[in-house]
Amino acid sequence: MNTRHDAQVALVTGANKGLGFEISRQLAQQGITVVMGARSEERGSSAAEQLRQEDLDTYPVKLDVTNSADIEALPRFFQEKFGRLDILVNNAGVLLDWGVKPSDLDIDILRQTFETNVFGAFAVTKAVLPLIRESEAGRIVNVSSHLGSLTDTLDANSSYYDFLGMAYQASKSALNALTVQFSKELTDTPIKVNAATPGWVKTDLGSAEADLTPEEGADTLVWLATLTADGPTGGFFIERKTHPW
Repeated sequence: MNTRHDAQVALVTGANKGLGFEISRQLAQQGITVVMGARSEERGSSAAEQLRQEDLDTYPVKLDVTNSADIEALPRFFQEKFGRLDILVNNAGVLLDWGVKPSDLDIDILRQTFETNVFGAFAVTKAVLPLIRESEAGRIVNVSSHLGSLTDTLDANSSYYDFLGMAYQASKSALNALTVQFSKELTDTPIKVNAATPGWVKTDLGSAEADLTPEEGADTLVWLATLTADGPTGGFFIERKTHPW
């Protein structure tokens, strides 16, 4: 086993492109060692190498959040390579039912969406939590969405009111519930657990029509991943401010 890594270590899931890639960049720019999880070993290695060309301390790990073998290998990987894990950003997500009415939704699409957006985030969190418990400043950040806010999507004045995509929306609401439950369990520890919506970001998931850059979308998520000891836990945020559940 290697000696304990001096710098903080973060795991970002779905990190080879888009928002996850930018979160990884911004964390590494703060001197944090970032492990970039990606379903494809090749794409993950390429992404990590791209950031290393910017003199950032990044490493790839093969991680399909729907693959139990990949998840089960995580604790040993971090223990042997770094001796620690301080930050988890559950960013991996899919949107498979854009524009689909609930009555037209295939239940298999609903299941696939939850497998990645909810069960994957839960499984990764549970697997690495013992390591995060050993951190002096453990942080868990769940990448949610405006669409996870029932308050927002019930507001006829909201730009998200007419969105069709029940599987995605329900999965993000469930991810918010997961955030609350873990934060309550860990309330007497130094670990902080929060969710945030990055807004509508120009990524493969968000589309080129989105109004925010990945740099802008990553800001609140990186802020939550690096909160000081007096920072919040059990919250849902946008632009570093609380957002209604």
